[in-house]
Parts: sequence; structure tokens; C-alpha cells
Amino acid sequence: MLSFILKRVLYMVPTLIGMSLVSFFIIQLPPGDFLTSLISAIADSGQSLDSATVAALTAQYGLDQPFYVQYWKWISGILFRGDFGWSFDWGQPVSKLIWDRMGITLFVSTLSLILIWAVALPIGIYSAVKRYSIGDHIFTLLGFIGLAIPTFIMALVLMYVSYKFLGQSVGGLFSPEYQDAPWSWAKLWDLCLHLWIPIVVIATNSTAALIRVMRANLSDELNKPYVVTARAKGLSEFTLIMRYPVRIALNPFISTIGWVLPALISGVTITAIVLNLPMAGPLLLRALVSQDMYLAGAFILLMSVLTLVGMLISDILLAVLDPRIRLQ
Repeated sequence: MLSFILKRVLYMVPTLIGMSLVSFFIIQLPPGDFLTSLISAIADSGQSLDSATVAALTAQYGLDQPFYVQYWKWISGILFRGDFGWSFDWGQPVSKLIWDRMGITLFVSTLSLILIWAVALPIGIYSAVKRYSIGDHIFTLLGFIGLAIPTFIMALVLMYVSYKFLGQSVGGLFSPEYQDAPWSWAKLWDLCLHLWIPIVVIATNSTAALIRVMRANLSDELNKPYVVTARAKGLSEFTLIMRYPVRIALNPFISTIGWVLPALISGVTITAIVLNLPMAGPLLLRALVSQDMYLAGAFILLMSVLTLVGMLISDILLAVLDPRIRLQ
């Protein structure tokens, strides 16, 4: 098992190098650069940037150098100093901006992932075992509705319900009276009252998709000969289903972690904007629009790392569930 994990980790190294090159190449694609955007923004405000400052910034970030020199300045700062560069749009280090946003983003995404699994797994099993029953049809209908409704529409509806019927303030993570207050049990409870809307909105779409995945996988397994044989030997239906077909049907289900983890973080931009949440998505969008290349590049690189981490977690869990995978 240890050799299997080490092999997967070693495979990640060249993949990360390739992803960092692609990330840096993508943020270089638009015409101009962040310095051009900065000069233009300063000019629009009626001010100007002196030529000495422009020359110093150009030399510092290698903007007059070939692509590989600029890339090395960027990636070496990250690897050796933890320096992701400087955000000219915000006037702050990129690392500070990222960690300020990633904490709450990872917290909300983790809670959403737990909710997704807690709902999708039992409903998917029920729908497969009770195919074409009334309950299956109801969950199928709700699943298609969850897939069809845009997340920002659901966010707006839940905000209205929360404000109109529950009497809660909506938007942001805290009510106005707790925004700048020191941490207390009351502030923690207020945070929980605000978190349920983004968690439900973020989880709904992925939950609906994974219910369909689990239902399809388990439906295929329930008709195989080994299930019929185990049933003929007198095993109880619950033990039979949970011990054999569910365990095998979980393989494709678990493999989705590779894309669910980064999708939860990067795919909720519109929801975060609607709910006024200080998450990573709106910050990444603003960085792309303003060509804040170091901030955008850092986010794209982090999304790539999260994808690889999700795939590594999937591989480890699959190897635990199915020993045949470790021998491949």
C-alpha cells in the first residue's frame, strides 16, 4: 500500500510542473500585461506612473525577458520563498489575499462535500434498490430539478425565504452587529445561521449528479451473478447489498472526488457574488478581468494542485476498497 501511494505521489511531480507551465501560459495569453493595465488604470484616474518606476517594475518581474525567464522568476519565488508575487490591483502580496479567502472557501466547501456525500450516498442506494418505485421517481424528479436550477436562482430564492419567513439578515457571513465584533458563542451561532444558504446552494447540483451516478452503478451490480449466489446462500438483503454491490459501486463514486473538490471551490463564483461571500471565486474573477497575472496564476495553480490532491485521495480510497487496484 505504501509503495502504491509513493508511486502516485511521484507521478504528481511532473504533472505539477506541466500544470504550472500551462497556468503561466494561460495568464500570458491576453494582450498586454498587468503593468500595462496598471498604467492604464492610473491614467484613467488622472495620474501617471513615472518612467523610472515602470522600468523598475519591468526589471523586477522580467517583463522584458523571454517567457521562460518570467516563468522561472514566478515559480522559483513560490517554491523557495513562498512568494506568489504582488497584486497590483489590490496593492498587497498575493499570498495574503489567497490565504484570507481560501480559509473560508475550504471551510464552506468541506461542509458542502460532507453534505453531498451524506445525502447522495443513501438516496443513490435507495433509488437503485427500489428502482421505479414512487420514492425513486420522486428522488429522480428532485435530482433533475437540482441539476436544472441555476445556483444563483436558488441562492436568491433561499435569501428571500430566509429574510421573509425566518427574519434573518442575508448576504455575507455575519449580521451587521457581529461583522466587527470579537468572537463569541453568539457570533459563532450567527455564522452558522448564514452558512446554511451557501452550503445548500453549493451542494445541491453536485448531490443531484452523484445520486444519478450511484444509482446507475449500483443498478448494474445488483443484477450480476455473484449477487444472486450470495442471496441464495441466505444472506440478509441489507448485509448482501452493503457488503458486496455497494462496495464495488462506490469505485466510480469515489473517483469523482478528483473533480468535485476543485469544482466546489472554483465553481461557486456566481453564488459567492450573489451572497456577498468573501470566497476565492469572486477574487479569481476580478483578477482575470483586471489581468492581475500573479493573483490569477496563483489561483489557477492552486486549483490544479487541488485537482491532483483530489485524485490522490480518490486513488488511496479506491485502493483500500478494491485491492485489485494496488496490483495494477
